[in-house]
Amino acid sequence: MVPGLALWLPSGYSWGALLLLLCSLVGVHQWWRRPLGMASGTTWALAGSFALIGLVWMLDVDGPGGLRNLDRAAKYVVALPCLFYLLACPPRVRSLWWGMTIGAMGSGLLALYQTGVLGMERAGGFSNAIQYGNLSLALGLMCALVWCALGANLGRWQAMALAVATALGLLGSLLSMSRGGWLALGLSLPLWGWLLWRWAYRPMLLRAAALGTLGLLVALVLQGPQLYQRWVEARTETQNYLAHDQANSSVGQRLDHWRLAWAMGWDRPWTGWGRAGYTAEKQQRVAAGQAHPSVLAFDHGHNEFLDLWAKRGLPGVLALLLLYAVPAAIFWPTRARLRSATGPTDRTTLALRLTGLALPVLYCGFGLTQAFLKHNSGNMFYLFMLILIFTSLQARQAQRQAPL
Repeated sequence: MVPGLALWLPSGYSWGALLLLLCSLVGVHQWWRRPLGMASGTTWALAGSFALIGLVWMLDVDGPGGLRNLDRAAKYVVALPCLFYLLACPPRVRSLWWGMTIGAMGSGLLALYQTGVLGMERAGGFSNAIQYGNLSLALGLMCALVWCALGANLGRWQAMALAVATALGLLGSLLSMSRGGWLALGLSLPLWGWLLWRWAYRPMLLRAAALGTLGLLVALVLQGPQLYQRWVEARTETQNYLAHDQANSSVGQRLDHWRLAWAMGWDRPWTGWGRAGYTAEKQQRVAAGQAHPSVLAFDHGHNEFLDLWAKRGLPGVLALLLLYAVPAAIFWPTRARLRSATGPTDRTTLALRLTGLALPVLYCGFGLTQAFLKHNSGNMFYLFMLILIFTSLQARQAQRQAPL
């Protein structure tokens, strides 16, 4: 349900998470003793990364809203019992694949409906265009990775479904016109190309590349003028900011936010300014002419890393890096992790590792141009997709008696 309903229902990413939380509370007797005693070091590392960034988010009580700002930290707290519950009752891998497939298909079809029928300029689902487009891209890429990794192990209908889901997921991103997602995908493509060429079923990889090329050509035909306009706008706004310091544009405002957050972080590198202090200090610096007034419209730095650098200093940045680095290290595919003592590469294990790796890699890219974890959808999707994939992988590795 987490990936399957994520984007094409209002708060779809929350329904599966809520059901999972209820199951973990009702079935507490199944996991309270058993998994806590049997949990691997990687499980504790993942749980620790959740807890650490959760502590950072708890500091948001210093900002406007007070205790209501604990909402984000609470998500990381409730994720922990869900993690240990799924260690005892892991999800079926096949269900996980179909959830991703349905989720990517739903996001692309909703984007087509919003732009083609409702006449919306940018598809935004039931959130904003940036969050929607980036999560649609994530689902599409994950379907592509599963498709390439499983290769000939897939049935004909499942392979076709994954191919269609890949195309629709990426189409949802294109129709959202979210340039930050395209940047994240472009930066990560060499990594996926190398990993798939090394480990995946190569004929399937070539088919995926052909499908991707065809999809890009179709997108250029259908949305070529709009995509070109977005590219021209980004280039022009960047040039205007660098040459004339014009920050009253989408790109210019981001660049001004980055410059301001970078400078503020260096003034308080160990503690940061805090949420309230960030807003107050930003107002003072704008009044002093050190930043454009347009930055006052936002309470974040339009960059996940710089935002934490300004508000929480180096400890906050390190906590964020661990939130991404720990899962990346856990899911990274190696020969020992993909093969049993005597057997060949396990395709299901490869697919789980690649989809799990996709989350921190893409989120790093998303965070370059957007405070992605400021939004409910960004946190819920990351947390619960990681938990689902990780527990599925651990069950698979235990079955094969391979190292995690």
